[in-house]
Amino acid sequence: MEAATVRGSRYPAVDALRGFALVHMICYHAVWDLVNLHGLDLPWYDGWPGFLWQQFICWSFILLAGFCQRFSRRSVRHGLLLLAAGALVWAVTMVVLPEDPIRWGILTFLGTACLLFHGLRRQLERCPPQWGLLACAALFGLTRQIESGLIAGCRLLPAWLYHTGPLGNFLGFPAPEFTSSDYFPMLPWIFLYGVGYFLHALWLAGEGPERGRHRRPVPVLGWLGRHSLVVYLLHQPVLYGLLLAAETVL
Repeated sequence: MEAATVRGSRYPAVDALRGFALVHMICYHAVWDLVNLHGLDLPWYDGWPGFLWQQFICWSFILLAGFCQRFSRRSVRHGLLLLAAGALVWAVTMVVLPEDPIRWGILTFLGTACLLFHGLRRQLERCPPQWGLLACAALFGLTRQIESGLIAGCRLLPAWLYHTGPLGNFLGFPAPEFTSSDYFPMLPWIFLYGVGYFLHALWLAGEGPERGRHRRPVPVLGWLGRHSLVVYLLHQPVLYGLLLAAETVL
């Protein structure tokens, strides 16, 4: 969740895309609050429409985070900041939602991925971007259901992998008793992050940088995109307050 800049140039279109995803996330969480905390009955939210909406949001954030990795000149600092923010979210939800706190959530994943790709940047830069992108996309598809013990739709993994405690939960082999209201382990999501990373290299090789620098999308989306981490951390407390105030008035 870092502003899209490189060598002093800003790309408003990239910031606006992140802002667009952030608006969807805020709306999705507002509906989640209404359904889970205020008892609103919305069958579509628990069905395929709600699932596809949720997937669109998380795919957007992870792809954009991978895409923007190459923009960053302070990847270590940025990764550590995301990890700290993830730890804060975990601590707060342990108090507010002790029955289902956020463990290995999106911020923890993004911080870990940022540090990992920074550490491997020299090796990754040797890989032709088109092959890197195809490999990451294929691996993401193959491991998409790894949380359920499936590889390419087949049950090929040994059961003991899902009894390896915190390490397994972190990697993508959650234990039967593991719960989290926001769960993004390394597998399969690190491969989607890689798709965004290699997509950036292809974008640089084309006309993307020149076009992206001069496009001026909706200003509010750009502002949200540039301040996405702060907005992410504050949006749920604000939503809670607004919904409680509305419930009191009504």
